[in-house]
Amino acid sequence: MANEELLNEEEISILSLTDEEGNEVEFELIDSVDFEGAEYLILLPPEEEASEVVILEVEPHKDGTESYLTVDDERVLNEVFAVFKERFAEFFTFED
Repeated sequence: MANEELLNEEEISILSLTDEEGNEVEFELIDSVDFEGAEYLILLPPEEEASEVVILEVEPHKDGTESYLTVDDERVLNEVFAVFKERFAEFFTFED
């Protein structure tokens, strides 16, 4: 995915996910990062003032569907986020 395309209003993808309590929550798909043989999605809550991203691992299934898993490994989270920050440095201001 090209970074410019992801930020173009016409290209915004909304993912509707179900949380642990059965509530549907919508996120904007900002980026997809391949890291150590797995794909990770970078998601942003579609709220105007959202200041944190959500990183989920994509688990593909044989039937063509996917599951999205919480990433518990801090190292993986940090590495995937670093790739995202590098790609989008000109579009977002990141706090250290």
